[in-house]
Amino acid sequence: MMESFLGSALHGAAALFLGLATLLGLVIWSIKRHNSPKLKIESGESIDELIPSLAGLTLSTAVAGNSVALLENGAFFDVLIGRIGAARQNVHFETFLWKDGVLGQRMANALSERARAGVKVRVLLDATGSKGVGKATRRQMKDAGCKLVFFHEKALRNIGVMNERDHRKLVVIDGREAFVGGHCVVDEWLGNAEDGQHYADLSVRLHGPIVHSVQAAFSENWGGQTGELFVGKDVFPELAPTGNVTIHAAYAKPEGSAPAVKILHHTVICLAQKRIWIQNPYFIPEPEAIDAFGAAVRRGVDVRVMMPSTSGSDNPMVQHAGHRNFEKLLKCGVRLFEYPHTLLHQKVMTVDGVWSAIGSSNFDDRSFDTNDEITLGIHDAAMAAQLDAVFEKYVARCQEIDLKAWQQRGWWHKAKDNMYYLFNEVL
Repeated sequence: MMESFLGSALHGAAALFLGLATLLGLVIWSIKRHNSPKLKIESGESIDELIPSLAGLTLSTAVAGNSVALLENGAFFDVLIGRIGAARQNVHFETFLWKDGVLGQRMANALSERARAGVKVRVLLDATGSKGVGKATRRQMKDAGCKLVFFHEKALRNIGVMNERDHRKLVVIDGREAFVGGHCVVDEWLGNAEDGQHYADLSVRLHGPIVHSVQAAFSENWGGQTGELFVGKDVFPELAPTGNVTIHAAYAKPEGSAPAVKILHHTVICLAQKRIWIQNPYFIPEPEAIDAFGAAVRRGVDVRVMMPSTSGSDNPMVQHAGHRNFEKLLKCGVRLFEYPHTLLHQKVMTVDGVWSAIGSSNFDDRSFDTNDEITLGIHDAAMAAQLDAVFEKYVARCQEIDLKAWQQRGWWHKAKDNMYYLFNEVL
């Protein structure tokens, strides 16, 4: 009798605990969930005429007078590390993925050397993505005087935000020079995408007033994690024009509204009049984005998307999740290309040959609704042409997906596509 009573009590306690845990999970999900309205746009104007609107919709300002240089593959780090070595006042470094290795050691050495020279070095790493940073590397940078902070460390106080990650990749040097793009501090980002162990990626080097916007993005997360606010001419100096390029930065993620990067990507799809060329490693558009692509094709827009295949990806499950929507996209008239040779990690979109997006954002729910991201909108035909040339270079070795052949793929392939799609936000 006593054993039966104890068994019932334990069973009841377990059920109560499970119920409370479920309730707590629902409460946390409800609190942190961002509103995701169905976005709608009506306009017949060209994107050339709507740059202020794009910036305003994404809680930014389009600023003129900038210069921008495209940096490709491992050559990016040669330039970046050289410029870090020239810093005189401060280096602000923020990234998602950092693993110990040849590149990690080079970066740690460069940051440590500047800190020892008296430069204020602030390093913000995502706790999940940069868990591969070893104790020796952390100690090296801290002992040299670097301020090293991890975004959303695993702790009880962060239980409600553990799924929100800092996916930005940016560097600001002396408040006068900035780098934004997709490069991560992992050895696979070295080289020139020559094989499956060397990835392709793109970042940009910026001078001019737009550097203030990139500094503001870093300040947002640094202040949120540390409480430290930095002011003065050493971090926000007066910035004279350095070129003729107009740029705006989307990075805000307000509560109760769609995040800026999501609004930006959706808006330009709806505004395109001639073509949309996308390079993105993780392409899993939501239904409203697929509908927007279809509407673009119907009004005569050339829509092409290039991404890695499962054999080229660092995460084949994500590619399978994206495959679930291929048939619908193909029926809409979107052309899809898969690159099988290595990971194409660049996050780029060009529109009508005059406007480009480049930054950290993938084309999926996690980037658009959950992660902290940064995407630059660049109004410059020359930059769009450079990015389209990169597209053409890689697409020559891609396989274009044919609708009839795709419909005939095996049942196991289809099963994996549907299964992984259900979990695409956590992959």
